[in-house]
Amino acid sequence: MPDLSHGDDVAAVNALRSAVMRLSRRLKHQRVDESLSPTEMSVLGTLSLCGRATPGELARKEHVQPPSMTRIVALLEAKGLVRLEPHPEDRRQKVVTRTEQAETMLEESRAKRNAFLASLVENLDEDEWAKLRAAAPVLEKLAHL
Repeated sequence: MPDLSHGDDVAAVNALRSAVMRLSRRLKHQRVDESLSPTEMSVLGTLSLCGRATPGELARKEHVQPPSMTRIVALLEAKGLVRLEPHPEDRRQKVVTRTEQAETMLEESRAKRNAFLASLVENLDEDEWAKLRAAAPVLEKLAHL
């Protein structure tokens, strides 16, 4: 557990925050489709992971209000990237699924972002790369807490 009253831990948390934010910002610019907002891309990524979800479930997963998610889903549907289907158990709800067009775009976007990160990693020495590989599961855990 970090001791945020201790200078080294405070500095480490600050450096981690700064590095993650800068790298995230740089990755957000590595998009295939510039017409989609980062939030729209994130929703498509979430659907890629979970397969299908109601707008309410997506709102919770994306940490936005349900009315905002309703607007995002409508925009994605208008662009042909998601489709709304009746909920199998509750007729009042809809289920959102991604289209093949969305999956293709996501694959191209992942490939572009992976290539960008790979180009950055080429600047690391073997020890730094080993540390980064070891840190990846920890960063993944933090991202999902």
